[in-house]
Formats: sequence, C-alpha cells, structure tokens
Amino acid sequence: MATIREITVDELAAARANANPPLLIDVRGHDEYATAHVPGAVNIPLDELPGRLVELHGNGPVAAICQSGRRSIEAARTLGTAGIDTVSVAGGTSAWAQSGRPTLTG
Repeated sequence: MATIREITVDELAAARANANPPLLIDVRGHDEYATAHVPGAVNIPLDELPGRLVELHGNGPVAAICQSGRRSIEAARTLGTAGIDTVSVAGGTSAWAQSGRPTLTG
C-alpha cells in the first residue's frame, strides 16, 4: 500500500499562494462543510468521492482536508489509487482555524 503524503496547514497555505495551487477538496459532510471551511475548498464528501473521481482527473494535484485529518487520509488513499496526485492536510480544518487563518460558512 502506498504511503499517504501529508502536509501541514502552513504548507497548504504556501502551496495555495503558488501560481498553480492544488485543488483543495473538503471531504466532510455537507453540514460540516457549511459550518466552517477553508476558503476555496470544494466540498466532495468522502462517501461521494468514488462516484466523482472523473471531476478530479486532469486538474493537477489535489489536497484533501477534513476536520482533523482521518477522513482526508482515506480520501488521499482513494484518489492515489485512482492515479490522482494527492496529499492529506494534517490536522484538517481544525488546525487551519487554530492557526488563525480564516474560514467561511455556508
């Protein structure tokens, strides 16, 4: 089984400032996402991910985020198996918010 690469929220913030940032997908449920999410994150719940892989092919690297990091690791494993270059964001949205970075609701 392939090793899942993880990045910190600081590394995510730096990567998002690049000219070619990774697509950030939030794999939490719709209600969790609506409560607070990283700006620009696309909500694709973990249970919907297998049926939505086609949306992610050809879009470059993907960063998966959840609340704490557990579901994003599972998402990164699923995406990696499908041939999509993916990292998991360690600590998830909780770590992002705790770092003082903004979140959005809705």
